[in-house]
Order: sequence, then structure tokens, then C-alpha cells
Amino acid sequence: MKLTPTAIVYLCLAAIGLCGTAYFNITGFTGLSGNFIAAWFANPAVSSLSVDLLVSASAASIFIILEGRRLGMKWPWLYVLASFVTAVAFTLPLFLAMRERHIGADSAGRLSSGD
Repeated sequence: MKLTPTAIVYLCLAAIGLCGTAYFNITGFTGLSGNFIAAWFANPAVSSLSVDLLVSASAASIFIILEGRRLGMKWPWLYVLASFVTAVAFTLPLFLAMRERHIGADSAGRLSSGD
């Protein structure tokens, strides 16, 4: 199945999201920068970003599971689970790329079957 331009953009964003967060996540979890969770609320600016991320990640998780089920995608909950060990900046665009691919494959299947 050929990837659509939209899916390619989503995959590029997923790669940027993974690379852009990996160093900071690893540094934070290995203790090199102190308490990782406490750092989320170190000052008002970071607290705002943390609340923004938590609310956005919650909405993205609900969307991923419901949309994945609606489309009949396999294991949509794995994207949510993966976001806890990588980043939502990686898993959400990855899900969106796979969603585009799934929709494209489904449309191609219907066209070839004459529906």
C-alpha cells in the first residue's frame, strides 16, 4: 500500500516527536536532572505546558482508542501504552499515519470489490 502525502507528513512529525523528546525523557528518568515529575511543575510556564500536555494526551488517548475501534484497526491501545514510554508527540502522529494508511487500504479494497 502506497503512503499518502498526508501519511508521510504524519510520519515525519512522529520522527521529529520521537527524536525531539527522547533525550529529555532519558535524561529525566535517569535522574540526571532531579525528580522528573516534580520538574513538570517547577514554575508557572512549565506547569502550563505540563497541564496542556496532560489534557491533550488524555484527549488524544480517547480519540486513538475510539477511532481505532471505529475503523477496525488492530490494537489501538498500543499507541496509548507506547506514549507512556516514548511521547505523545511520537505516538499521535504515528497513529494518524497508520489511520491514513488504513483508510486508504479500506477505500482501495472497496473500489476493487465494486462496492
